[in-house]
Amino acid sequence: MTGTPSEPITVAAFDFDETLTTRDTVVPFLRQLASRRRLGAGLATRSVRTFQALARRDRHLLRSVVTEVVFAGRPITEVEQLATPYGRTIAETWLRDDTVARLAWHREQGHRTVIVSASYEQYVHVVAAHLGVDGVVATRLDVVDGQCTGRLDGPNCRGAEKVRRLREWFDGQGLDREHLSLWAYGDSSGDRELLAWADHPVWVTEPLASVSP
Repeated sequence: MTGTPSEPITVAAFDFDETLTTRDTVVPFLRQLASRRRLGAGLATRSVRTFQALARRDRHLLRSVVTEVVFAGRPITEVEQLATPYGRTIAETWLRDDTVARLAWHREQGHRTVIVSASYEQYVHVVAAHLGVDGVVATRLDVVDGQCTGRLDGPNCRGAEKVRRLREWFDGQGLDREHLSLWAYGDSSGDRELLAWADHPVWVTEPLASVSP
């Protein structure tokens, strides 16, 4: 697919949780990997960092602590094995009809589509494949020799990090932001920077109207 400044390529970027889905997907996934008791005990042993994260409303720090508790030492294959059926459950039962229809409309127009999410990429990839999405930009787990270290690979993918990671994805696709028409869909403060960067920002605060070709 090619384009010029006068005929830009169109890209549609979608947040995931409560934009494409009807609910949060992170906490249920964590509960599949760790019981409530284990998660609570792990956070208690890291009480200072947990308190700092809550007091500062620092979502990156909180995600880092939770990731350490749940994933440290786990084989990435185990995480992926759980992520596959979990992603299928999301695709079958937790997707929003309106935003999925809007994504399908973008695909019908020949637009490129990408999910940009703070959710863990292992199960977002499963849902993206179901939807026929071109790319996934999501929170990554740090893995060494096949084992999760308990750290994130880069920051939690929200806020300004969404813009940075999406720009990185554009570069990998050989796309020039100056020659793109960018649509962005989001529902929360974590999407604010992404929507501000878009040519066509859409706040998903109520059901979306259908779009005629």
